[in-house]
Amino acid sequence: MKEYHNPYKTALDGLLIEDPVKSFFDFCKERESIRKKRERGQSPPWSSDPIFQKGRFLNVFREYDRGSVSILRFARNLKDELPKLIHALFFCRWVNRQQTIDKLTPSDLSKFEELVKKLNALKVWCNETAYPVESIQWEGKTYQRFEAASELFYNIQAQLTKIIISSERCVVKATKNVNEKFKMQNDFPIFMAIMDVAWFRPDIINPGSNVPTGIGAVAYLNRLQNHLGLSNHKETFDKMIALQNSYWPEAERILYPIDIEYISCECRKYFSYVNGTKSFKDKNLFIPSVNS
Repeated sequence: MKEYHNPYKTALDGLLIEDPVKSFFDFCKERESIRKKRERGQSPPWSSDPIFQKGRFLNVFREYDRGSVSILRFARNLKDELPKLIHALFFCRWVNRQQTIDKLTPSDLSKFEELVKKLNALKVWCNETAYPVESIQWEGKTYQRFEAASELFYNIQAQLTKIIISSERCVVKATKNVNEKFKMQNDFPIFMAIMDVAWFRPDIINPGSNVPTGIGAVAYLNRLQNHLGLSNHKETFDKMIALQNSYWPEAERILYPIDIEYISCECRKYFSYVNGTKSFKDKNLFIPSVNS
């Protein structure tokens, strides 16, 4: 992925984190404990930690986040139809809105006119705040976000499948190869769609693929890397995965590089509150609800 201005780069500057490895796994255990208490229907607060009480954090395992749950449900029957699966995942990541995905089925994606009507009938059809989704190129033509989601991905699902299959199960290589066609400045939506393939078809995309570091994870991954005396984030991913059994043997599954990157972003958020570089207001303020 290309480098961009990183507003979070200095979020942890001046803050002492004595053992960022232990803090990483402590975060995992507490966040998972919160998730399980909520699922059991316990009343809040689900943690004695005031930051977890007031701050908004994603789940440790991304498959439990609401958007991911919607995508997993939406595409659950497409495992054996790879072009349709890839089409569905690109559609979902271009929409990136749980409420929209939950109103549709994969069969809707093959009915262009009906799909357009259904999307246009929604007050909001996509999430415009989570990450930017630019226009894309395909064979000399520009497609805006709506056009790509509603029409283009259906028409090019076979070509996308061929590109992804040829990428040797590597999400970074597959993202690069697709973006050679799409020519996006920010290829994150491509990366997410292709990474999602690993949930359904690990024979096509390796769930243990190395991943690029997003801007939100840099500050904490740098702390981990320096603490462990390593040279780069890939080495850091590998070492943290190796350390999981020592720090968190009871976890329900092993962590992958994408998990280490993803959780590092959440740890950066947590310690930004500690450091006073992030505040509990607006969308950052968590208002507990058992069923939310």
